[in-house]
Amino acid sequence: MTTVPGEEITVHVSHEGPDTIAAATDSLEVRESFGIVLESHGGPAHVHCRLDDALDRVVTLENTNYYVEPPEETYVPVFVDDVDEPVTGRLEVSTGYGATATTVAVTVAPSPAGVEVDESLSRPREPEPEPTPLERIVAGVDSGTLGVLALGAVAIGTAAVTAAVVGGFVAFVGFLVVAVGVGVALVLLLR
Repeated sequence: MTTVPGEEITVHVSHEGPDTIAAATDSLEVRESFGIVLESHGGPAHVHCRLDDALDRVVTLENTNYYVEPPEETYVPVFVDDVDEPVTGRLEVSTGYGATATTVAVTVAPSPAGVEVDESLSRPREPEPEPTPLERIVAGVDSGTLGVLALGAVAIGTAAVTAAVVGGFVAFVGFLVVAVGVGVALVLLLR
């Protein structure tokens, strides 16, 4: 007995008397292969499965004729092709040489779009290089703060050059005033 994963349709054979047949559902939507379970409740019976034209293009039955004996179940595998758009049709299951039949509306829906995986996913990630000490310091400071630091460095440099060129005690005191002012500004800025 061949079985396929997925949905199943149960069809009761000879449940209400000889040559009677009834499906447990009147419709089914599938994306993959499914099965028909023929449950015999009375005497033995010949069961015929038939697909309408629309369904026959995308669905294949392993066999179309089955002999069902009570109390056994007979499994009918139904193979479904992949489709781009939904296909709806009818599956007819009959007994008594076609005298009685039940019909199930079957819709074959497209499978959800798969995820494409390329080779780069199989390679381990390369570790990021360790940041340099300067990069660690700069990463913790925003661009406005870096601008103020640069201006403070320019002010101290200018004061130092001026004190060196002019010379004397007053020039040195001017340099110290600029250096203390930049230091106070840095403390306030980085706080």
